[in-house]
Amino acid sequence: MAGVVIGAAVGAVAGLLFAPTTGEETRSRLADKSKDIAEELQEKFEDLRETVTDVIEDVKDAAQTKLEEVKETAQAKIEEVKGAKAES
Repeated sequence: MAGVVIGAAVGAVAGLLFAPTTGEETRSRLADKSKDIAEELQEKFEDLRETVTDVIEDVKDAAQTKLEEVKETAQAKIEEVKGAKAES
C-alpha cells in the first residue's frame, strides 16, 4: 500500500517537474499535490489505526473468553480433587 502511494507521489512530482510550465505554476501545482498526498496518507494512517485497534480488541476479547474457560475448568478440577479426597 505504501509503495503504491509513494509511486504515485513520485510519478506526480516527475510529471509536474517535466511539464512545460512556469516555475511559479510548477511550485503551486507541487504544493497542491503535496497537500493531496498528505491528506491521502493521513486517511490511510487513520484506516490502519482503526484496523489495528479493532484487531487488538478482538484479541483481548478472545483472550478474556479463553481465560474464563480455563478458570472454570481449573475450578471444576479443584472441586473434583477435593471431592475425591473427602471420599478417601
